[in-house]
Amino acid sequence: MVKFRFFILMLSLFSLNASAQHIATAAPPAWAPEVVWYQIFVERFNNGDRTNDPTAESIYARSDYYKVPANWTVTPWAGNWYKEDDWAENLEGDFYSKLQLRRYGGDLQGVMDKLDYLEELGVTAIYFNPLNDAPSLHKFDARNWRHIDINFGPDPEGDIRIISEEDPSDPSTWKWTSADKLFLKLVDEMHKRDMKVIVDYSWNHTGVEFWAMKDIMENQQKSKFVDWYDIESFDDSGTPENEFKYHGWFDLESLPEIKKVNITTTRRPGHPYEGDINKAAKKHIFAVSKRWLSPDGDTDKGIDGYRLDVADHIGLGFWRDYRKFVKSVKPDAYLIGEIWWESWPDKLMNPAPYMQGDIFDAVMFYHLYRSARYFFANTELKLNAQQLTDSLNSQWNRLPKPMRYSMMNTAATHDSPRLLTSFYNRGLYKYWAKPNDDPAYKTGKPDKETYKRLKLYLIHQFSIPGAPQIWNGDEMGMWGADDPDCRKPLWWGDMHFDDEFRNNFQPGEKTFDKVGFNQELFDFYKKIISIRKQNKVLSTGDIEFVFAKDFKLAYKRFDDESEILILFNLDTDGFDYPLEKDKTYTDLLSGKKYKDIIEIKGLDSAMLRRE
Repeated sequence: MVKFRFFILMLSLFSLNASAQHIATAAPPAWAPEVVWYQIFVERFNNGDRTNDPTAESIYARSDYYKVPANWTVTPWAGNWYKEDDWAENLEGDFYSKLQLRRYGGDLQGVMDKLDYLEELGVTAIYFNPLNDAPSLHKFDARNWRHIDINFGPDPEGDIRIISEEDPSDPSTWKWTSADKLFLKLVDEMHKRDMKVIVDYSWNHTGVEFWAMKDIMENQQKSKFVDWYDIESFDDSGTPENEFKYHGWFDLESLPEIKKVNITTTRRPGHPYEGDINKAAKKHIFAVSKRWLSPDGDTDKGIDGYRLDVADHIGLGFWRDYRKFVKSVKPDAYLIGEIWWESWPDKLMNPAPYMQGDIFDAVMFYHLYRSARYFFANTELKLNAQQLTDSLNSQWNRLPKPMRYSMMNTAATHDSPRLLTSFYNRGLYKYWAKPNDDPAYKTGKPDKETYKRLKLYLIHQFSIPGAPQIWNGDEMGMWGADDPDCRKPLWWGDMHFDDEFRNNFQPGEKTFDKVGFNQELFDFYKKIISIRKQNKVLSTGDIEFVFAKDFKLAYKRFDDESEILILFNLDTDGFDYPLEKDKTYTDLLSGKKYKDIIEIKGLDSAMLRRE
C-alpha cells in the first residue's frame, strides 16, 4: 500500500512537472510584452550604398506581364511620388501597375547608417519585411530563402557567384554571401543596442525564379522537386504551346504555392484548417529557419524570431511542428503570424485558434486598431466609448491572458494606408483606400484636426496591453494611401524633397504639398515611447475601464506597485473627472500635478500617474 501511494505521489509530481514544462514552453518570450516594434521595409528605408543598386537584370522575373524597359533606372529618392518615371511612359497599364517596377535602392547599409536614429527614437524591436533574395520590391517572390537579397549587400555580382556554387537543396554546401554577412553584422549591432530582430517569411509560396520551380520548368515531370508545388499540367514537347500550369497564391502566376498535404478539414482562406506541406519543402524551410536563428551554431548571433506571412493559408499541423522546431533551436524566439481577413472588407479573422500556446506567440493585432480608429478618428462609422470598450474586451477575452500582452498591436503597415492618411479619410478601414479605387480618396497632407486625433490614438496604442508597432516613416509624419502609396521612400530630415502632387495622378490642374520630416511628430513619438519604457505597468500591468460615456473614456493600468489613469475626450466640450481623494497625480504628458479633479478639454487627454 505504501509503495502504491508512493507511486501515485511520484506520478502526480511528474504530471505537475510535465504540465509546468508545457506551460513554460507555450508561454510567449518574456521580452515580448515590453518591446516597442519598428517595422522596416528595406528597399524604401535608406540607400546607404549606391554601388549595389538594383539593375534591370536583378529585378527580372519571367512571369511579369510586361518587360523591364531598356531605359529603366533607379528612381531618385526625393522625387515627386506621383510623377511618372521617364522609363514608364511607354509601358502599358495604369500608374500603380507601373509603380511595381520602381526601385529606390534601399539596402542594409542604409539601415546600419540609421541605428543612432532608431536608438534615439527609442524602439527596442525591429521587424524586417522580407530580406530574402527576390526580384520584386516586396520580396515575397523569393529566388531563394537561404540568402539575403543580393542588392541589399555590398557585392551583388560576387554574391551571385557564391550562390551559383551551392546545391540549394543541401544545407552543407551553403555559404555566407556578403549580403548575409552584413545582415548578421547588423543583427549584432542591434543586439548591442538591446534591440530584438525578427524577419518576415512566407513559407506558403515562392517566386517563379525560385531554384526548385526553375528546375521543374526545365525538367518538367522529371524534376526531383516536382512534388514541391501543385502542378496542374506539364508542357507537351510535341506542341508549340506551353501547357505548363501550376497553382499560384490567389491564382497569381508570380507566386507558385508550396504543395499542401494531409489536409483533414476544409481548406479555405481566412479559416484555420488541419494540414501540412510537402515533406521535402518542409525540411528545407526548417533548415533555412535554423540558419538565421543559429548561424554557425551560435544563437547569440542569430535573429530573435519570425513574422509569418499569410499564415492561414498553411495548415495547423505544419505550424505546430514549426513552433516545436524553432523553440528547440531558440526557446525564446518569437513567432508572430499574419492572421487578417476572414472576409474582406468587413470581417477579420478570429486569432484564437492560433493563440493557444502550440502555434504562435502573437498575431498582428489589426483588430484593435480598426475599432480604435472608429473612436479616435472622425469617420463616417463612429464608435462611442462604451462600444470601443466592448470591442477591445471582446478581442482580449478570446485570448489566454499571457498572449494578450505579447501581441503586436499593429496599426499601419506595408499593406495598409499610413496612419495619418487613414485618419484623414472618413470611409471604412482599408476599403477603397487609394485613388484608383476611389478618386475622392484624400492622399495629400492632412488637416490640423487629423494630427490632433492621431496623437490621441497614439497615446491609446502605447498605453494598452500588447506591444505597440510603428510602420517606418509614420513617426516622420509621412502620409500615403493603401499599398503601394504607403511604401514611399522615407522622408529623412537631411534630404530635400520635391513637392508632391496633392491630387495624385488624377486629371486636372496639379496642386502641391510640401514634403519633409515632421520634427514635432517625431518628438511626440519619442515622448510616448519614453513614457511607456519608464513605466513598466503600461507593458505588464492589468487594465480596467473605469469610465465610458459618449466620447469620453478612462481606463487605468495597475499592478501592486503603481497605477496610471489614462483619460480621453473626443468631444469638443471639456469635462471634469473626479480623482481619488487625498492623492496626487502627475500628468506624464504635461508634467502638471492634479488633486481631487482634472478638466479634460475637447480633443485632449491625460496620462495620470498616481504618486
